[in-house]
Amino acid sequence: MPTAVPKTARKAAFALTASLALLATACTGQSGSGATDDASKETTINFWHAWSAPNEVKAVKSLVAGFEKAHPNIHVNVVGNMTDDKINQALRAGGDRAPDVISSFTTNNVGKFCSSGALIDLNPFFEKAGIDPETTFPKAMNEYTRFEGDRCTAPLLGDAYGLYYNKTAFRKAGISAPPKTWSEFEADARKLTVTRGDGYEQLGFMPDYHGWESTTEHYFAQFSPVYFGKDGKSRLAEDPAFEKGFTLQKRLVDELGGFQKLERFRATLGDEWGPRHPFHTGQVAMQLDGEWRLGMAEEAKPKFEIGVAPLPVPDDQADQYGKGYITGTVTGIAATSHKQNAAWELVKYMTTDTDAVVGFANGIHNVPSTLAALKSPKLKYDPRFKTFLDIAADPHSTTTPASVNGGVYLVTIQQFGYDYESGKVTDLKAGLRKTAAQIDTDIAQAK
Repeated sequence: MPTAVPKTARKAAFALTASLALLATACTGQSGSGATDDASKETTINFWHAWSAPNEVKAVKSLVAGFEKAHPNIHVNVVGNMTDDKINQALRAGGDRAPDVISSFTTNNVGKFCSSGALIDLNPFFEKAGIDPETTFPKAMNEYTRFEGDRCTAPLLGDAYGLYYNKTAFRKAGISAPPKTWSEFEADARKLTVTRGDGYEQLGFMPDYHGWESTTEHYFAQFSPVYFGKDGKSRLAEDPAFEKGFTLQKRLVDELGGFQKLERFRATLGDEWGPRHPFHTGQVAMQLDGEWRLGMAEEAKPKFEIGVAPLPVPDDQADQYGKGYITGTVTGIAATSHKQNAAWELVKYMTTDTDAVVGFANGIHNVPSTLAALKSPKLKYDPRFKTFLDIAADPHSTTTPASVNGGVYLVTIQQFGYDYESGKVTDLKAGLRKTAAQIDTDIAQAK
């Protein structure tokens, strides 16, 4: 399955947080309820996106062609392979060549998009169209597209995270089914680990936060944490979910050989996006990853059978097994656009027309972003891919909330994770309090 969406997003996400500071001084333009253009007249709008792989570009063209067929008076000038930096600069500048509609792979920055006024609030448009986002989009996607009541973006396909496992290695280790709870996961990770001298012949799971998608937010999603209180302050030191998440990960690190041994092994493994990814080669038996990994792993022609399941959940949340972390691509309308009504027609079509969403999901091989599309019989996918469709639709699935300074707080938490797993920080509670204070300071300075 194509991977440019998650690949670009993963590599650029944290860097983009800084670049979005440019948006703080963006022109606010017209509000959604104040758009004055006539969408029934002949017009041309600009749509900027970042997809670049040939099959993705083809899928975007097909999506836009469907829109133009349904709206023959609105022509769409598509500009692809655009980085968020270029999009941000254009949103500030405005003008005839600037985008009317944009898409971004980085949900972490929705808070900055909304609070800066770079993108307009879509709530008035949804209300006028009689579309209820609460019943249209999966819960997590509905959450990550808004900030403090401002819905300045809408979901445009998504990513769901689950567990990939080596069925052949499972059978050899006497494990009959994928783990559903963290205690089962720990036991399986130990059984699947085969040492060789100072290293590993096979590692059950790479727990390090540097290890291919095993970031703090992906781990913690299974604990359903509350990142911020109603007062906007970080709950990192107050919500027990965070302490449980850090404790679990550190225990895995220690049980599977210790941080130094794991890091030495990790340094010998292939990178995340190449054919020598350690899950593809069988060097790691279980992998936390997104829906795109299935296609990549099969393309690598592994010598084992690949299994897919939801990530395990804490033992005291066993009834919520099936949930996972959700993120994805978002789309919005530029505040500097003078064609916001026409732009809305494109956004509405791309994000709420079931056949359009399904067709685009089939082309890009990401998770559909409406509840109706997730159930569509027109979806084409490997039977194992349904795991991710179910995770996306699960009301217990979570995401990371928007913040005024983008994903800075996630970078701060991840950095603390590095210090804790490596032993640099030994007092977890004190470290959580210090990290929470830093998050609060950063947010206060960003306002």
